[in-house]
This record gives sequence, C-alpha cells and structure tokens, in this order.
Amino acid sequence: MVFMAKEDEYFTTLHRSIVCDLKRHVEPEYRRGAERYIKEGIVLYGVRLHTVRRIAAKHYKTVKVQGTDRVMKLCDRLVRSDYAEEKVIAFDWAYRLRKEYRRSYFRLFQSWLEKYVGNWGACDDLCRHAFGAFVHEFPQFLPDVFNWTASGNRWLRRGAGVIMIYSLRKGEHLAFAFKVADALLHDSDYLVQNGYGWMLKDASILFPGEVYAYVMKNRKTMPRRALRYAIERFDARHRKRIMA
Repeated sequence: MVFMAKEDEYFTTLHRSIVCDLKRHVEPEYRRGAERYIKEGIVLYGVRLHTVRRIAAKHYKTVKVQGTDRVMKLCDRLVRSDYAEEKVIAFDWAYRLRKEYRRSYFRLFQSWLEKYVGNWGACDDLCRHAFGAFVHEFPQFLPDVFNWTASGNRWLRRGAGVIMIYSLRKGEHLAFAFKVADALLHDSDYLVQNGYGWMLKDASILFPGEVYAYVMKNRKTMPRRALRYAIERFDARHRKRIMA
C-alpha cells in the first residue's frame, strides 16, 4: 500500500507538471480548427503537435530512468486522459521504448486502441508508431491483428490497416497487408476505408507493381474513397486507367 501511494504521488506530481507545460502553449483558435479537422471524439487543450512532442521529450528525460515497465505504467495512466495531448505524450513515450518491447505489451497496446482511442488521429498516432513498431518486432501477433478486421470497433478495424504501414515501409508483410485489405474491402465505414487505402498507398512506395495489380483487380468493387487513397502515389496516367 505504501508503494502504491508513492506511485500515485509520483504520477500526480508528473501529471501536474505536464499539464502546466501544456497550458502554457494553448492556442484557442488552433483548438477550434483541430476540432473541426478531426470532427469527432476529441478533447483538446489546444497545443500544436510539434509543441506537444517537445514537451513529451522534455519529460521523458526525467521518466526514462524509472525503467521500461514503470514508464509503460505511466503511459497507461496518461492514455486514460480525456485530453488528446496527454494521449500523444503516452504514445510518444511508448514509441521511444520500442527497442525494449516485450510480448506482453500487445495486450496493453490493444487495450489502448480498443478502450481509449476515440478518433482517427489517436488511432493513427498509436498504430503508425508504437504499435506498428511492436508488430514489426513480433510478427507472431499478426493473426491477432487480422482478427480486428471483424471487430465492431471501428478503431480496431482502421488500426488493422494503419498498423501495417510501419512494416510496409521497411519492405515487409505485403502479403499480409493484402489479406487485411481483402477483409476490409467492402467495409462501409469511411474511416476504415481511409485507413486501408492509406496502407495500400504506403505499400506502393516499395511495391508499386504489386499494389497496382491489386487495385486493378479490385477497382470495380473497392469503395471510391479507399481507391483514391490507394492510388495517390501513382502517376496521372496510371490513376486515370485505374479510375476508368
């Protein structure tokens, strides 16, 4: 009990310092614009992202000496905040620890995505960085990621596509990415369509021929929104042929 009290006291002091730093940089007009851009599921102080990341880096210098597991516990408490900026800090710290990930972190990261992500911005921040790096390090969890494609939770379904971007940019897991795209191909949620379309777009950086063949095969049934995202990196001639 004494240990838990000390943990709570440490977090309370740290959290108070983080919030104080964030509030020094609030821009009300920026907050209103960001809320319009994200559209739903977000609560903001109103601090620009580059500033939030600078604040995250500042405090990480202090917390990193606590050790990986304790920092992850701090992240787990921060990610439960209603405020988007505090979630960004949690995801930032978790990504900084990517060389020290353990298999047990899969369930932790999945709980963040399932329970505490409420908008596409948070989904993408977590999945493109910390969670994407985890899956790249531990590909044995790819079947668990595939199970997300049948979830009723839109962020798990969007995340199933976005999480693959990290590996695809390193030239890995293209076949699995196509399997995810197949499963999400006719998903009616536009944010899920955006997510797997983005995955295909980034896959086309290193695998243009394979992605071109995939979209040509599926262009008649793939939602136009997903298709437009997927082909953004192709030249005008190829885009015109795909969209014909």
